[in-house]
Amino acid sequence: MKILVINAGSSSLKYQLIDMENESLLAKGLCERIGIDGRLTHKPQNGKASFEQDMPFPTHKEAIEAVLDKLVSAEYGVVDSMQEIGAVGHRVLHGGIKFTKSCLVDDACEAAIKECFPLGPLHNPANLMGIKACQAVMPGTPQVAVFDTSFGMDMAPKAYMYALPYEYYEKDSLRRYGFHGTSHRFVSARAVEMFGNDENLRVINCHLGNGSSVSASIGGKCVDTSMGLTPLAGVPMGTRSGDCDPAILQFIMNKYGYSVDEMLTIMNKKSGVLGLSGVSSDFRDLESAYKEGNERAGLALDKFAYEVKKYVGSYIAALGGVDVLTFTAGVGENSSTMRARICDGLECFGIKMSSERNDVHGEEALISADDSKVKVYVIPTNEELMIARDTKAIVDAL
Repeated sequence: MKILVINAGSSSLKYQLIDMENESLLAKGLCERIGIDGRLTHKPQNGKASFEQDMPFPTHKEAIEAVLDKLVSAEYGVVDSMQEIGAVGHRVLHGGIKFTKSCLVDDACEAAIKECFPLGPLHNPANLMGIKACQAVMPGTPQVAVFDTSFGMDMAPKAYMYALPYEYYEKDSLRRYGFHGTSHRFVSARAVEMFGNDENLRVINCHLGNGSSVSASIGGKCVDTSMGLTPLAGVPMGTRSGDCDPAILQFIMNKYGYSVDEMLTIMNKKSGVLGLSGVSSDFRDLESAYKEGNERAGLALDKFAYEVKKYVGSYIAALGGVDVLTFTAGVGENSSTMRARICDGLECFGIKMSSERNDVHGEEALISADDSKVKVYVIPTNEELMIARDTKAIVDAL
């Protein structure tokens, strides 16, 4: 079975076509500036030429049509006809409390996605647009929703509840959901697989990039995760503040006359390592600036590593120990210096790095020392493959 994986944003659409017979990538690409003018970048993986060109995308429907046209074209294609595409898997940010795992898209699923618009206002509407576009262009092809929040639905109430009046949970479903769930699920499952499918394996996974989160799991099941009701919570990120005393918001709003929306823009888009450094939200830029003597860039890097380290320590307590510590995503997979910063001082927990092994970038590798009681790995994430696996399992069960 060949599965098309779709990750739709408000004005963009990323895609991959995966052959599930051997889980190989056939093609990938990106539709940009949907609703503005439009541009398609299509990259076959079979040796054929890539395609990159401006073209009109009034809606997501036209974007999907362009993607399918390229997938089957003689010059750029990787399949002979659309009939070879057995299903479409969609990344959906928020499933709320009703959808705890991936599901076939039907009326109830679409209604749940709509109900979560207030919880995921930037993502859920776009995710639904992607689903609707595929339904229009590929009638009869099964569509599967894979929720980013599903990994966190295994948490116990003591982990997901906020210490607020209980009525807000009952009436509004306000709780910790966690995000990057598909990535955390993929990496933790890979770690469990590496250790003989040990159902008791305690894994702490650090998904570190422009958006960052840390999760704790046992046997691949989530025990806790750093993001909360929204992706704003947890460790500092590229432009997001992470955890913050909520009274700070009131102070700033009262002093400077900001509205709630303006304050959230500051927290989401002007904070994090960008806000601290005044340099960039890109960790590579911060490393360069720090080497050139920029103290605020160094502060931003120190702050990020410190907060991730605190989460690792707290999750060791929550799990009653840890067997495997993993790093993934852009920074986690590629920054040996940040991994070293985070692990420095964790020797008391049995975590000991090897500087030689840690000199890896973007590949799966053991990076802990031989005498480390805890195994430390870099495990590249593959959210698209995780979505494709879920999609295949659901369609096979029909």
